[in-house]
Amino acid sequence: MKTLTKELQDLITPRIALDLLKEGNKRFVNNLKINRNLLQQVNETSDGQHPFAVILSCIDSRTSAELIFDQGLGDIFSVRIAGNIINEDILGSMEFACKVAGAKIIVVLGHTKCGAVKGACDHVEMGNLTALLAKLQPAVYQEKTETANRNSDNGGFVEKVAVINVRRTVHAIMERSPILKEMIQNGEIGIVGGMYEVGSGTVDFYEDTLIINEPGKAGAPPSRTAVRTD
Repeated sequence: MKTLTKELQDLITPRIALDLLKEGNKRFVNNLKINRNLLQQVNETSDGQHPFAVILSCIDSRTSAELIFDQGLGDIFSVRIAGNIINEDILGSMEFACKVAGAKIIVVLGHTKCGAVKGACDHVEMGNLTALLAKLQPAVYQEKTETANRNSDNGGFVEKVAVINVRRTVHAIMERSPILKEMIQNGEIGIVGGMYEVGSGTVDFYEDTLIINEPGKAGAPPSRTAVRTD
């Protein structure tokens, strides 16, 4: 597996970037991870990095983006915070990753059985965690289908809140970052939300959150033969 260079990164479109992540997750689920020389990648990325994606995920120990998507050193920017929420610092990091470093897609990745979401559902207050969980509360209140047992004991309620939180975060990234919004509108980068199933290892991307503009392509996806990383 080749280490990403600037030349290879330039050939990756947002659509190709998404396909690379999907293929990586399939390898992960089937235990067919690519054989990489990580020490060689350490050496080859020592003078610079050219990742193709930004993954915003939870700090949960089961949700390492590099493993879930079978990626190596220098392939993705991994932003991790409880509940995969955003704040000013995370938005700034994403702006650096895309505008400066050349990443081609942003993925907001929630996961099932999320402890942060459970805490928000239970309205937990504890030190600095209180302010973090407050950022998840809008998703809790937006979920209207569950009328009884609206707490962490109701697994269905928790998962519905987690999905809403992913969708809200995708929307908030575009709403709160003019830089990223413009790049998405211009087709320079794409954005999508998804959910990682901790019981199976699979990632379900939400097509209704996917925004990939391809000027001049009339909706047709670009050929993936344009870039090879193996």
